[in-house]
Formats: sequence, structure tokens, C-alpha cells
Amino acid sequence: MPKNDEIASCSPPQLQVILFFFALYLVAVGQGGHKPCVQAFGADQFDGQDPVEGKSKSSFFNWWYFSMCFGTLITLFVLNYIQDNLNWGLGFGIPCIAMVIALLVFLLGTKTYRYSVNGDEKSPFVRIGQVFVAAARNWRTTDSSLNFEEVARGTLPHQGSLQFRFLNKALLAPDGSKDNGKVCSVSDVEEAKAVLRLFPIWATCLAYATVFAQSSTFFTKQGITMDRSLGSGFVIPAASLQSFITLAIIIFIPIYDRIFVPIARSLTRKPSGITMLQRIGTGIFLSCISMVIAALVEMKRLKTAEEYGLIDMPKVTVPMSVCWLIPQYILFGVSDVFTMVGLQEFFYDQVPNELRSVGLALYLSIFGVGNFLSSFLISVIDKTTNGDGQGSWFNDNLNQAHLDYFYWLLAGLSAVGLATYLYFAKSYIYNRGNTT
Repeated sequence: MPKNDEIASCSPPQLQVILFFFALYLVAVGQGGHKPCVQAFGADQFDGQDPVEGKSKSSFFNWWYFSMCFGTLITLFVLNYIQDNLNWGLGFGIPCIAMVIALLVFLLGTKTYRYSVNGDEKSPFVRIGQVFVAAARNWRTTDSSLNFEEVARGTLPHQGSLQFRFLNKALLAPDGSKDNGKVCSVSDVEEAKAVLRLFPIWATCLAYATVFAQSSTFFTKQGITMDRSLGSGFVIPAASLQSFITLAIIIFIPIYDRIFVPIARSLTRKPSGITMLQRIGTGIFLSCISMVIAALVEMKRLKTAEEYGLIDMPKVTVPMSVCWLIPQYILFGVSDVFTMVGLQEFFYDQVPNELRSVGLALYLSIFGVGNFLSSFLISVIDKTTNGDGQGSWFNDNLNQAHLDYFYWLLAGLSAVGLATYLYFAKSYIYNRGNTT
């Protein structure tokens, strides 16, 4: 049979290709709806006003992330082995069956779930939008139109009235009167301010997301060049090094939830031990430290390659154990427990009730934008350093590259991001009724 026919016979049918890509896009659409909604719906099962359930709600985010990471770990060790060594059909069939079982279990609890029942209120998007429109329309109105008696009675948001004061003008009619011409209610203004307060926190966490993107890229490339042998003949796949992040998360979440939180709670008298913003800030600090460690390890790797004359031999293994990379992976995992889970709880808790799934989508967007920023930063640095006569920081030959410079740059950006975050976090005003 002709060779071309053999090649043609290996090509899958057009229908199979269409079904394959349809399945991939269906997964993406499903994840887009599932990820932000599943946490919001799960957390809604707890009554935040009840002291006992309020504590359980905070723990829910810890154990949800624990379950996600545990599932990922099983996938890495079990399903990857099945797909590579047994059968791809079985490898996809097992999670398919698991999802069907999960859906059935979920449906069995339909009658026991708590649901948020909304009245005939306007959409939160409409309410918040009207606040900005009314405030813009009344921008010429003086603050004196809102007298101090209203503030004393609590008509205005007593704690946040001085923040974003321009939005208070949405309470007045265009002519400055305070009668029935009031366009927006006080609660509408508070909602708009709550949403507006989120954006400085969102923006200052982008540096963390940019650092977060490196664990699956350059860390893995470093591992490929190093000695990955353990014991007699066993070699660790470079991509499997990421499992140390997952292991760190799985180990540290129970420690955080069962040991750290009770101790912190006894000291601070807060239901969650520390505030959500303190938790996020701690994780950002740890990610900064992980970048410093990554830079120091890379400097040692480059020095070792130079000492053994491997600068121009990229395919030769650098005689330095891959275990040197483990601390930065573990620190990444611990920082995730603080920042990742803290961001989930924060963006769920600090938005209007009807926008909780949107709040979690906003949290997810941090990491999407962070990945884009990481790619943009790498592209700019590569073009800039490639023409200085010394070679790019991201040379294909890592022994001639300078990932250490890049890690130091990320550590610096992370430190600046942390300082900016602390500035906004210090002045952040939590929503009314928030106890954490």
C-alpha cells in the first residue's frame, strides 16, 4: 500500500475531530459556569449570622480547596499512569463515570439545600449602575446638601461615608433636594461602594498571580536540566515536581484549619482567627520569599554548570539535585493556602448577596490576567535582553540564560505589590455585619 495512503489511514474521521473539539469547548463552558458558582452555592448553605455556622463557612473554603487539590493529586498519580500505560479511553472514562456519580449525589440533595430567595427587587447590576449614573448627574451638587443630622441618624453609611464620598450624591435629586426626588437608597450606595472597594485589592493581587504563573513554566524547565534521579534508577519527571505544591496544600490546610485558626482565634477573638485581608497579605509575602529562594537556587545552578564546564552543553545534566527546587515548590503551596483561599472567601463575602458568583469570577480573573501579564513581561524582557550582546534572559540553553535575574525582578515586583496591597488593605472598610 502506498505510503501516502498509510498516512491518510491514520488521520481520524472528520466527525471524530469535530466531536473532540466540541468536547473541549464544552468542558471550558462547563468550567466557566461551575467554578464561580459551586463555591458560592456551597458557602450559601451556611448562615453567616449564626456564630457556629459562621465559623463553618470560613472552614468551608479551606476544605473545598483541599478537596480540589486532593482530586488533582489523584489525577497526577493515577489517571496519568492509566492514560500512559493502559488505555486513553479508560483514562477519560473513569473521570466521566465519577462526574456522573457526583451529579447524581448532587441532585439527591436538591430538597435539602438552602436557596437565596429574592423578592421583586431590581437587578444588583441595575442598582449599582444607577448609583454611578445619579452621582455623575449630581456632580455639581455640594456636600452641604447632606446635613450632619442624617449622618448622625445613620441615614448615610456611618463607617464608609467618608470613602468615595462622591457616590453619596446619588442620594439626592438633581436639584439638591432630599424629598422623594432621591434617586437611590442608602443600601444602593453602600453596595456600589462595596464593589468599588474591591478593585484596589484586585489590582494589587496581580503581582501575586504573575508569580503564581511561574510554577508550571520556568520551575519545570529548571528541573529538566538538573539531576532528577532518586535511588536506584528512578527518575522524577520534571512536570511531576508540581505535585509538591499540591502535597504542601493538602498537608498544610488541615494544620491551618485545625491548629492555626483555633490558636489565632483565642488571641484575636475573630471567628476565622485572622481577617481575610491579613490572610491574603501573608500569602503574598510568602510568594515573595519563594521568588527570592528560587533566584538563589538558580544562581547556584548556574554556578554549578559553570564549574563543570556545561555552559555550552544544555543537554548534559547539571550535577545538582532537583531536591534544591523542593523548598520553593512547598512555599508556593503554603502561600496558596493563605492567598488563594483567602481571595475566594474575600470576593465571596464582600460583594452584594446576589453577586457572589460574580465576585468569585472576579477572583478567578486575577489569575487569568496574571498569566497574560506574565507572558507580556517575558516577551518584553526577551526582546530587550536579546539585543544587548549577552543573550536573552530566557535563552533556550538555560545554562546561558538568566532566570535568576527574572526571579529577582519578580521578587521586587511582588514586594512592591505587597506594599501597595498593605496600603489599600489598611484603609479597607469591610461590609456591615462582617466579623472577620
